[in-house]
Amino acid sequence: MTEISLNTTGIDHIVLHVRNPVLSKAFYVDVLGMTVDHEYPGHIFLKCGSQSVGLFKAREGDEFTPRHDINHLALNVGTGTYDGIRGHLESAGIEVRGRTGDDKCIYFNDPDGHTLQIVVPDEGTD
Repeated sequence: MTEISLNTTGIDHIVLHVRNPVLSKAFYVDVLGMTVDHEYPGHIFLKCGSQSVGLFKAREGDEFTPRHDINHLALNVGTGTYDGIRGHLESAGIEVRGRTGDDKCIYFNDPDGHTLQIVVPDEGTD
């Protein structure tokens, strides 16, 4: 595995849990001027300049605390492959997780337990 140095280049998206995605979508689009990038049941991604805001339907039974509800911080990187970035983080002693069948998203926690995500570039290179 090739040793790489990460250089985050921006925030890809934030995720907000919402009670009613349709109502929230109307607010963010009609009031704040964001545009819909893509959506599927329970998940709406809006464009806000070059960044995105994800509106995810809050799960039934979960405590809903909107002022304390940033689900995760997603970061862009300039270069790197899934395996290279994952190896870099693991070699630093960081426990890494992903989503089955998804080679674009690498999740891990910061020292305080906040969930971070690295979005692997489309044309990842080491």
